[in-house]
Amino acid sequence: MAANGVLSKERLVSGLRSLSKLRIKASHRSILLISALALILFIAFTIRLLPMRWEIPNGASLLSEFDPYYQFSLTRYMVQNGLFSPYGPTPWVNTQSWYPQGLDMSYSLPSLPMTTAVLYQVASAFGLNLDLMTFSAMMPIFLATLSCLLIFFIGKDIGGKAVGLFAAFLLALSPSFIARTSLGFFDTESIGIFALLLFIYTFLRAIEKTRPIPSMLKYSVVAGGALALFICGWGASYFMIGLALLFVLTLILLKRYSRRLLFSYSLTFGLGIFLATFIPRFSTTYLLTAPVLAVAGVFVLLCLVEVLRVSKSARTRRLVVVVSLAVMLVGFVALWQLGYMQDIAGKFITVLNPLFRSLQPLIESVAEHRITAWGSIYYELGIGILFFLAGLYLVLKNPTNRNVFLLLFGITSLYFAGSMVRLLNILAPAYSLLAAIGILGMLKPFYTLLRTPEVSMKSKRGLKRVGKEYSIIAVLIIFLLLMTTLVFSPQNGGVPRVYGQAYSPITISAGSLPIVPPNEPVREWINMLIWTRDNLQATTIVSSWWDYGYWLTNGGNVTSLADNATINATQIENIGFSFMANETLSLEMLERYDAEYVLVFTTLGISTDSSGQYVAYDAGFGDEGKWMWMARISGNAADRFIEEGLLDEETAWTDESDFGSYNNETGTWEWNEVGMNTTIYKMMSWAKERWTNETGFVYPDRPGIEPEYFKEVFFSGVELDPFYAAENYFGIVPLVSLWEIDWEKYYSDTQIE
Repeated sequence: MAANGVLSKERLVSGLRSLSKLRIKASHRSILLISALALILFIAFTIRLLPMRWEIPNGASLLSEFDPYYQFSLTRYMVQNGLFSPYGPTPWVNTQSWYPQGLDMSYSLPSLPMTTAVLYQVASAFGLNLDLMTFSAMMPIFLATLSCLLIFFIGKDIGGKAVGLFAAFLLALSPSFIARTSLGFFDTESIGIFALLLFIYTFLRAIEKTRPIPSMLKYSVVAGGALALFICGWGASYFMIGLALLFVLTLILLKRYSRRLLFSYSLTFGLGIFLATFIPRFSTTYLLTAPVLAVAGVFVLLCLVEVLRVSKSARTRRLVVVVSLAVMLVGFVALWQLGYMQDIAGKFITVLNPLFRSLQPLIESVAEHRITAWGSIYYELGIGILFFLAGLYLVLKNPTNRNVFLLLFGITSLYFAGSMVRLLNILAPAYSLLAAIGILGMLKPFYTLLRTPEVSMKSKRGLKRVGKEYSIIAVLIIFLLLMTTLVFSPQNGGVPRVYGQAYSPITISAGSLPIVPPNEPVREWINMLIWTRDNLQATTIVSSWWDYGYWLTNGGNVTSLADNATINATQIENIGFSFMANETLSLEMLERYDAEYVLVFTTLGISTDSSGQYVAYDAGFGDEGKWMWMARISGNAADRFIEEGLLDEETAWTDESDFGSYNNETGTWEWNEVGMNTTIYKMMSWAKERWTNETGFVYPDRPGIEPEYFKEVFFSGVELDPFYAAENYFGIVPLVSLWEIDWEKYYSDTQIE
């Protein structure tokens, strides 16, 4: 035994000595590459973590915007009840949302919440002590960092390591991508962009002609998984499906078909769509949607090309083409006429045709769904748009398979980004790749010139020397152009938008105001949700405009009537009616939903008049800026309200013009008598009246009108010091008012038993 112990000790010492003699062989180029990539990933991670400054006083990080709270509720349910618990055997219906029918959560996209739930449980098993909301708030940062790593490998395959580094760097600092992947933005875009880049990387590798068959199969399977992750993770999956189909069709038209393309396409899309059908939101009906039928059509076309390649008889070829096209045409027409073909959702139709959006006030009311002005695109890309255009030219000049894909990716993503503001996020990776190619393509000749001792060029006067100073100047100009976008932006007042986008608090910590408070978070909305959570029951029904539904249910632990899921347009029209009608009609509508409380959010701005006196004015960041959409959306259902007997031809409205008019001279909205009799006007005006009475400020408008059937319960912000607001809230006063419905007085006055 002792001899064995000595022998084991000698072996251990000998092994350690041999290990110490090993040297890691790495070139300086590799070390620089790894260091640069690590630095870029570090920047991508830390810049998205900057909003943590405003979360530290809260004790735990909250989530940004509204939709992330929906994703969080699904994640929490999975952690508590199992990964597949929302989907079966009994589907989870969230009764705190969309009262009275509730919200069927089994139709949710599972990729983000399921991934987060798994990683959270793994992290907890290793001893990471984080609450679930903080962990969820961090998830977009991790996914964005991984996306930057993926785009490096894509760029490396397309144009080399330098293109990959530049692409990763540009994506890490993309303002639109930061906005959707920073701390707290726990929404579908974060995992969607990751899945999109994973699909691009693996699918383009799978169709490489020089790749061995086992490697092709491996990449095709991973691409199919990425496709399923994208379909089950982001509603924009139609974009990636359509882009891939367009790419394959282009390869066929360019006569670049190969049997490998047929195999990779079949395996990738077959696996991806097969996995997606297991999700209740899609099921087998997903196979009959127009985009998926197009996938089948392209597959038939690929098979047709393969048959034509192996067929030697011209007659057989003609017969196969005619029969195949006839079968495809008859099949599509039959499915369409018999009603089996599923339509694309209205939101996606409005992306393809932005003019259709004006007919949908519910979609148009969301700021991120509006058409993007070209000025906004320049504001997003800055001077880097020149490199983007140069990149488009360079890939068009060298149409390899990858460059063809990148060209289609850039053009289509630019169109969709111009169609809807929200889709600037899809443009971000395409821009990063193309701009990286453009930058290096413009630098290449000058870099070559710097490496050569001297270059002469012919001219009419003989030979003329081209010195290195020209290259140095050109490189310096390109460097300065990049500086104006990423370091110093004159168009933004000197501060680059990327920094301003990153160094902003999450929405609720900013009080739903477009400001960056200097020290503490804006407490008004947070205090309101704490109050409802501590003083009301989970079954208490609170009506508000649909924007705030997720905050009320997840943060305030009460039951709401609507939220950003927008599953029931009729219910949103009814809520809009309850705000725009007079109090009696409003309560007649709210009685249908057993509502107990009503919440209204309004904001005031502070300024001085000509005499130097402090005055308050409507800031426009709360319901005073949204009530027009309440009027338009409810006005869209005017005929229904007339049929239900709530209104008649004289009292019905179609839009905001029935409640007042805009004064071009004063630049303010002037309410008429009908407008001042609406429920929303009374609630907003009385909240402002209460604040001005508390602070002694003057509100240069008509006196507030106290509602008759709504009692003040809790007004968050009514005691806010105006000078504190001027110093910390940039002169904006947020007022979140909660009203209790006085049903007893209403029934007494209307003689309803």
